Amino acid sequence: MGCLGFIAFQDFKERKVLWFLFPFAMVLFGLVHFLQIDGLNLFSHYILINSVLITSIIGILFIYTKFILKKKFLDHSLGLGDILFFYAFGLGFPSVTFIILFASAVIFSLLVFLLLNKRLGLDTVPLAGLMGLFLVFVVLVNLISKSPSLYAY
Repeated sequence: MGCLGFIAFQDFKERKVLWFLFPFAMVLFGLVHFLQIDGLNLFSHYILINSVLITSIIGILFIYTKFILKKKFLDHSLGLGDILFFYAFGLGFPSVTFIILFASAVIFSLLVFLLLNKRLGLDTVPLAGLMGLFLVFVVLVNLISKSPSLYAY
């Protein structure tokens, strides 16, 4: 959670995140996920599905940005940090949980940006930072409450 908090802080403050935080987040997410489930085969299966989903989403965004909006993709529509965060996020959860959390995190990020945009004066969405804050909140609620484990599905 400290890594996610630091990513969020840097994304809000500087609109840049130190590159090494993403591989670090990937290792931490992957390690926690691996330790929570039963077996390397299941872990590999989840990682493959999540990676294909993320790659598909990024591919669709690239095609839409490049050919429909006719804009540059990287660092204009989506930052490299956001893409790396997506893959780190994908290593952290089983596929069903990942899909639900990813969609919820994107919606959360959009709503928070729309609500705070005028106060903070941001031109672009600090997506990795907002998604990181969302995950900190979800993990804390899951640890504190008696809800089912995020790794149960």
